[in-house]
Amino acid sequence: MSDALSDQEILASTKQWLEKAVIGLNLCPFAKGVHIKEQIRYIVSHARTEEELLKDLIDELEALAEANPEKIDTTLLIHPFVLNDFLDFNDFLEVADATLEDRDLDGILQVASFHPLYQFEDTDLDDIENFTNRSPYPTLHLLREESIDKAVEAFPEAEQIYEKNMATLRALGLEGWKKLFLV
Repeated sequence: MSDALSDQEILASTKQWLEKAVIGLNLCPFAKGVHIKEQIRYIVSHARTEEELLKDLIDELEALAEANPEKIDTTLLIHPFVLNDFLDFNDFLEVADATLEDRDLDGILQVASFHPLYQFEDTDLDDIENFTNRSPYPTLHLLREESIDKAVEAFPEAEQIYEKNMATLRALGLEGWKKLFLV
């Protein structure tokens, strides 16, 4: 990933993806509320190594845990310069989960993942289903467990989100996905 990208460009691409794909296609019915209320913290990490990213992750986990949920309910930790290989990124998720436990944040916060080359098990790289978790840059999504519980309680069909997303993306197709970002 080139250093020529500015934080503003990285944030603009990420927000466009959030608005057009995640919210626009309703891939996550819970995202719209925190977006409208401006409760999403966007952080661009300049980490070049996994160790530097881990430090940023720890800082952001602690910041989210200490923040007032009315002000910051969730964090997108965007890291364009490290873990661009999906398998390395996927391996790092074990480190992220272990960090939650080490910091006594397991059950309070959780880490979800998005990546430009995200690939579910038993799929081909270009299968449209993978695009539910594809983002412009490798991104760790830090969430409050309490907020997830409240959202699931308010959305009784939460267990059907995955299947609905698959159907939405199959209907949209790869060309439709690409067109989302041309406007």
